[in-house]
Amino acid sequence: MVFKRLLGSLGVGGPTVDTVLTTGATAPGGPLSGQVHLKGGSADFDIDHIALELVAQVEAEHEDGEEERVVVFERFTVGGGFRLAEGEQLSVPFTVTLPWETPITELYGQSLGIVLGVHTELSVAGAKDKGDLDRLLVSPLPVQEAILEAFGQLGFGFRSADLEYGRIGGTGQQLPFYQEIELTPPPQYAHAVNEIEVTFLATAGGMEVVLEADRRGGLFSDGHDALTRFMVAHDGIHHQDWRALVEGWLQRLIEHRSAYAAGSSYGHGDPYAGQHGHEHGHGHHDDQHHGGGHRSGPGLGTAVAVGAAGLAVGVVGGMVAAEVVDEAGDFFEGDNDDDGDDEGGDD
Repeated sequence: MVFKRLLGSLGVGGPTVDTVLTTGATAPGGPLSGQVHLKGGSADFDIDHIALELVAQVEAEHEDGEEERVVVFERFTVGGGFRLAEGEQLSVPFTVTLPWETPITELYGQSLGIVLGVHTELSVAGAKDKGDLDRLLVSPLPVQEAILEAFGQLGFGFRSADLEYGRIGGTGQQLPFYQEIELTPPPQYAHAVNEIEVTFLATAGGMEVVLEADRRGGLFSDGHDALTRFMVAHDGIHHQDWRALVEGWLQRLIEHRSAYAAGSSYGHGDPYAGQHGHEHGHGHHDDQHHGGGHRSGPGLGTAVAVGAAGLAVGVVGGMVAAEVVDEAGDFFEGDNDDDGDDEGGDD
């Protein structure tokens, strides 16, 4: 992974930067390593700082519709405060830690359609320029993979994934956006929901799992979203019956939605007021404790291995993967026109 660009704003003969990421796919909260290779220009230059910015392509809703924007969600200073002599070649190694809420971009090596990247910025005597964008690959944490595999065991399929600009009320969300992984229901749930949306909000100490059910409307009722939230730990992954746990979450989510629908039909209002909608609605707390048991049955990993149906494979997955290639290419080619000044990590 290399991105290289002549620092045009510094004029002809300025230094060049070539940043190489030495790690492949990393996990949220994990290390990202590489080296920034510098080559001096036609004169000596004082390097004020070398910075890396993590950026994401997100969807932002507004009154006129929806638009895509590039958001900086973390920034690291990895060097600076030295003079780069004329023609000098210098390498600056770095290791930084990804935010725990960094979205996952792939599952079992297959793209989920999420586009993340890394900018490098070289500041020379007050003039700044960003290098080209390099793609950032992020694999799921073990607990995230276990939950998604449990959905696969229950028959759910992968529909799409996106990043939504905004915050989920009542959670500990840190980034200015959140990831939604949209799943299609199997027959036993299709009568109740159109789709399930899964959001992971991880921290060093555990993870919040926000589930949203897009419910089917009926003859006498409208379809509405219902949301619940659960807490899980990072440890004890292999001692948890994830399929049973996720099945319990789904049952509770559907029950909550049914109770709301019944209350609305008889004019009793919403018994779970504050759960509905993206901006303010994820305030309901449902703490689920770990139990015993082991995962059983063919999981998503097996499905991927044999090329059968699962969250990350199949016809839909293939179509998503093809679209991602085109969208990612457009994103990386057009990034230099965007200064990346949207809200994000600390500057």
